[in-house]
Amino acid sequence: MTGEWSLNASDGELLLATGVQGRAARMGHRLTIAMTRWHATVSWAGSEPATVELVVETDSLEVLRGEGGVKGLSAPEKALVRSNALKSLDASRFPEIRFVTRAVDKTGDGYRLNGELTVRGKTRDHVIELRTEDLGDAWRMSTESTVRQTDYGIKPYSLLMGSLQVADDVALSFTATHAKDA
Repeated sequence: MTGEWSLNASDGELLLATGVQGRAARMGHRLTIAMTRWHATVSWAGSEPATVELVVETDSLEVLRGEGGVKGLSAPEKALVRSNALKSLDASRFPEIRFVTRAVDKTGDGYRLNGELTVRGKTRDHVIELRTEDLGDAWRMSTESTVRQTDYGIKPYSLLMGSLQVADDVALSFTATHAKDA
């Protein structure tokens, strides 16, 4: 197979999960956030992927839910969380989050994507272990990865003089399905 695959949010989902820490952590919400506008391109060399690039629109962040806390997360609170997150990411100055591979290596259950992740204008090495599953007429791809906010110059959001903080590590999960003949 040669050519290129193109994937976007209609093919799957890109979710972020945050934790809480600090003395008042029980008051905070563990958030599930969707990045609703993203585009991935996979270039092929023969039957193997050669390069992968993922571009996420920073302002596509949507707060889906908050677990824990004293009470549920209301719509206005979700809007405030979104606003605070976009400020932390400096979305107006850095409208894209980007991952670009340097090397794609076959593994037992998929591929190891060695590349660079750029968040908030700062680029760091990042490795993604991508699992692939043959569904017959399509391929399912999935991964989980952790990104540390402070590695990219992001100060985790905090309240109550730091006694309630968003955890530094953010868990990312990605799943997508692509038809074999597409």
